Amino acid sequence: MSQQPTPRSTNRGDRLRRAQSVCGDGKVCPPDRATTLLEAVIEPFDRVAVEGDNQKQADFLAAALAKADPARLHDLHMVQSVLALPDHLAVFERGIASRLDFAFAGPQSRKLAELVATGSLKMGAIHTYLELYGRMLVDLTPRVALIVADKADRDGNLYTGPNTEDTPVITEATAFRGGIVVAQVNEIVDRLPRVDIPGDWVDFVVPGPKPYLIEPLFTRDPAKVRDQNILMAMMAIAAVYEPYEVQRLNHGIGYATAAIELILPTFAAARGLKGKVARHFVLNPHPTLIPAIEAGFVDNVYCFGSELGMERYMSARADVFPVGSDGNLRSNRALAQVAGQYACDLFIGGTLQIDAEGNSSTATKDRITGFGGAPNMGADARGRRHDSPAWLRAGREAGETIRGRKLVVQMVQTRQPNGAPSFVERLDAFDLAAAAGFALPPVMIYGDDVTHVITEEGVANLLLCRSVAERAAALRAIAGDTEFGRARSAEMTEDLRRRGIVMRPSDLGIDATTATRDLLAAQTLDDLVACSGGLYAPPAKFLRPSVATPATADVQAKPALHSAEG
Repeated sequence: MSQQPTPRSTNRGDRLRRAQSVCGDGKVCPPDRATTLLEAVIEPFDRVAVEGDNQKQADFLAAALAKADPARLHDLHMVQSVLALPDHLAVFERGIASRLDFAFAGPQSRKLAELVATGSLKMGAIHTYLELYGRMLVDLTPRVALIVADKADRDGNLYTGPNTEDTPVITEATAFRGGIVVAQVNEIVDRLPRVDIPGDWVDFVVPGPKPYLIEPLFTRDPAKVRDQNILMAMMAIAAVYEPYEVQRLNHGIGYATAAIELILPTFAAARGLKGKVARHFVLNPHPTLIPAIEAGFVDNVYCFGSELGMERYMSARADVFPVGSDGNLRSNRALAQVAGQYACDLFIGGTLQIDAEGNSSTATKDRITGFGGAPNMGADARGRRHDSPAWLRAGREAGETIRGRKLVVQMVQTRQPNGAPSFVERLDAFDLAAAAGFALPPVMIYGDDVTHVITEEGVANLLLCRSVAERAAALRAIAGDTEFGRARSAEMTEDLRRRGIVMRPSDLGIDATTATRDLLAAQTLDDLVACSGGLYAPPAKFLRPSVATPATADVQAKPALHSAEG
């Protein structure tokens, strides 16, 4: 356990005096003194938050902490949303930190598992984003927070730009319990475009030697959307969006959900659904949503964070995105997570494995990936009290008499791109839990929250199932040519189809041969640029010839820098 002083004895004054001897008067500290500053304000056994978000990273401060002297700083308890960088784990390898509470591990998931296995890192818990933010305010309050912003003035006021993300909640949790807040910024200016974090919440500002790292996690090249993705998208619209009249929703970031966005102006419009479905999103600004916005499908989008290249387009569409008087997006991951859980009727995204009970997971035997936001948004919000057509219908189908249900849809191809089956009798999460010593397997979305599962074979409506056996049979019916799927009963499958629990494309009036790229409102990134009126600027890493290639896995836990949408 972290041996922290109580909030009333934080020795804040002593820490600030030590820091003054490093940085001098004022709040601005030269970047070449960053490690010395951290050694002055952090003490052994402190709880420390390094801002590692879905996209932006306090990478310079993370590197500065990893260079600290382990004789001076040791046994730190790290609390952070995302482990995205090697420096996030270097503090454990060097003996600077020993304990971790986090939400998502991204590309560091394999290394994290190795450190846990060797005893170099003691795991507190794996959280959802909102869960971790809540605990930062209660029992995981950081003693020191290392945050990141676009700009600062000399009084410590911060401008976060489009990517506010986690900054407000981390800063407030720390600043109002006697903690120390250190901000990495791209530049010091005399006047900020707007103030996102007040200067009296910030103790020190360190201008980074280069702009902070930020990843374009939510860009999906339409050229990589395959016919199977389009067929699944058509079934999602016909089996879920249309009958439930889904207007408020959150999308995951796979190619199947990108296909949904790209066929709203074509397939959905042809079904007369404009103005009836997909009007209000809680979503990072997906470039693949541009055609639907321009077609008048989308009324508004509230954002967890931003997306590189979308800045000018969002500024021009202040009628759709939350844009401030400075002309730039204002995002907030904590508030978006709340909106995603309570204000949305539908969460739809992908996964790596689904078992016979409908439990889904992105964990594998040698990786500790974490969760991100999917378990929060992919859970039935039992505290909800307002109704909507989607919520009420889902509740009736589930047999509820005095409440509704949130729609939680998992879209997954029967096999992953590497050939591994997506449907299994037993999740790898159980083996991972045993190996890592977890009390419970890291299930991402529990089966009793999942309402529908969609594959290229069809749709399973789990709301209508009245037994565990029926749920398993419905899942086997759409599991295709996998060992799990081959265990299905043809007779029971036909019975489930008659009852509308299992739906093939033909049951939904869909001709599978029409599921082609011709349905996409934009077929390349260049098409998205044109649709945006030239305002969208694809990130440099995507500026190569757009050639249709096999899509990567439609998962909520991305192998790049992050997890589920949000």
